Amino acid sequence: MHLLVIEDELKLGDYVRKGLTESGFNVDLSRDGSEGLGMALTGTYDAIVLDVMLPGIDGFKVLEVLRKSSSTPVLMLTARDDVADRVKGLESGADDYLAKPFAFSELLARIRALLRRGSLQESTRFALADLQLDLTTRRATRAGKRLDLTAKEFALLSILLRRQGQVLSRALLADQVWDMNFDSETNVVEVAVRRLRAKIDDPFDAKLLHTVRGMGYVLELRDDDPP
Repeated sequence: MHLLVIEDELKLGDYVRKGLTESGFNVDLSRDGSEGLGMALTGTYDAIVLDVMLPGIDGFKVLEVLRKSSSTPVLMLTARDDVADRVKGLESGADDYLAKPFAFSELLARIRALLRRGSLQESTRFALADLQLDLTTRRATRAGKRLDLTAKEFALLSILLRRQGQVLSRALLADQVWDMNFDSETNVVEVAVRRLRAKIDDPFDAKLLHTVRGMGYVLELRDDDPP
């Protein structure tokens, strides 16, 4: 899943991004309110972690503008554990509020709770044939058997499942899974796809992960494959 963190404190921002990335999320980080708002409005995010005190424009203003066109879940962070601030944030459209300092485990639990709420609960589960994936429990199965996936393999499978039937280029996968510009000299995508295929396809009759020569990869059940 794709998260946006808007936090100007250097160490805290890096700490949150690292922790969330290691927890399997694809994370973008902005250290400025104006820049972060632009990213929130133009990008596609499953949730946003938003600090209140920011350069450019503050978190309350970011949230006010964002709520005019987006219902993306927002968790607000603040160093001021003041009731008035919490009320202002929640009334402005924040979905949750966390005061600094905080334990990363609590931040992670709150983000996962946001992703389970309301209409997002259904959109965190994806399936193709007998392959199933749940983003909130981070569980993937095929034919009822749990798949032992690394964090990157899980992220790769989630993108392929969410966009099943679409041919995804190596450049797109490199950007979405590894947060890197595509380098034609690297084979990181091919290696990851090969390892993922060995887990989700090789033990089963129906093959779901296909290579489209010169274009990329697609996850789909083809007519000539058994159901």
